[in-house]
Amino acid sequence: MARWLACGAVAVAFVSPELARANPIDTFGLGSRATAMGRAAVADVTDFSAVYYNPAGLVGAQGMDLSLGYFHAEHHLSMNDREVEVESARGLVFGLVAPGEILGLPFAFGLAGHLPDERLSRIRTRAQEEPRFELYDNRPQLLYLSTAIAVRPWRFLEVGVGISYLAATRGTPEIAATANLQDPHASQLRHEVKADLRSVRYPQAGVRVHLGDDWAVALAYRDQTRLKLELDTRLDGNIDALGLEIPASYSLSSSNVGVFLPRQVTLGTRARFLDHRLTATLDVGWEQWSAYESSVSLSSAVLDVKVPPSLPVTIPKNPEPTRIIPPNFHDRLVPRVGVEYRMPVTEALEVPLRAGYAFERSPVPEQRGVTNFVDNDRHVLSAGTGVRLLKPLPELPGDVRLDGHVQWSLLPDRMTRKDNPADFVGDYHAGGSILALGVTFGVGFP
Repeated sequence: MARWLACGAVAVAFVSPELARANPIDTFGLGSRATAMGRAAVADVTDFSAVYYNPAGLVGAQGMDLSLGYFHAEHHLSMNDREVEVESARGLVFGLVAPGEILGLPFAFGLAGHLPDERLSRIRTRAQEEPRFELYDNRPQLLYLSTAIAVRPWRFLEVGVGISYLAATRGTPEIAATANLQDPHASQLRHEVKADLRSVRYPQAGVRVHLGDDWAVALAYRDQTRLKLELDTRLDGNIDALGLEIPASYSLSSSNVGVFLPRQVTLGTRARFLDHRLTATLDVGWEQWSAYESSVSLSSAVLDVKVPPSLPVTIPKNPEPTRIIPPNFHDRLVPRVGVEYRMPVTEALEVPLRAGYAFERSPVPEQRGVTNFVDNDRHVLSAGTGVRLLKPLPELPGDVRLDGHVQWSLLPDRMTRKDNPADFVGDYHAGGSILALGVTFGVGFP
């Protein structure tokens, strides 16, 4: 009964009916070890990055564990052989794992986060006719924080759930003005900007089953993620012309989904060889890109001018609201594979060698019409190494780790041909690469 109560406590602690969406590290990974292994980590992760990859792995930690790292990703993307400016993604990553017991069963709490080193939140919106790399141009500057808990109700079974938070923005500029056409110096302008940095949240969960000491299988779920930017602007004023005061107002409402990441289900396995020094991992993930919401801004504007009947002035009609064309993205399967060999140097020192590969087929359909969502298939090659010191000090009987990784993404050239020969943008080809580097420092306490 205690085992079932523990599992229920985990679920009640983190599942909420008011869950929203979005995660900035889906592109580049979290933590140097998992990233170097191609992010094939669902069945083989026990450090702070388990909060992201599979919360169930937290309970596999041998003791308190603290991690701090940094990563930098530089985009080298082009269209028609011309460089496309895409801001780099960089920032701190951090986390901890705190194991213990609950109702007499192994239990662990985990926390992980990403803090960009430029802005707390940045979202960019563009017209749907403007070509841009849809999956890479709107993500980098986002604040991410996630917490999770896990229990081991039986020796072979681990269960974990978590909830993640992202920063979202809502802004309301308000402007009031009086324009005096006869005496411009008498004109007045007052303005006020209200902006809130709000959080959105979404759930994730996972299980891991140990098939003996060398094999394990795992299943992880992450909910659809969506980060929305809303902006409401209003201008109220009076136009003083030839002794007549003409009241006028203008309002603009705009909203867009700046970041969307799909619902994901990942099945993974892990195998160990050579007295657990060699580890191989394989993940296959399903991603529901068919639910993708366009990043195009949905805007509406209203101009209201009270013109006296004696003035022969015609006010233009208000523009029609933006008509967003459905993106019609499609779902995909993403295979990932990783390998790690922990090479012993001395009894107190080992050097891990890691490598990985992933293939992400583009979910974006052919852009033959008005829209220009640019994307390519993505081959992701990764590698990494580091050092691990065992019991470095009497005061530190655990371990100290310094890991580094390099991740290179190749986006093979993709040709887009328009159905309409008079299309504003015309035919184009696009491709490029993304280079990401990172380090993670960790300290473990048994």
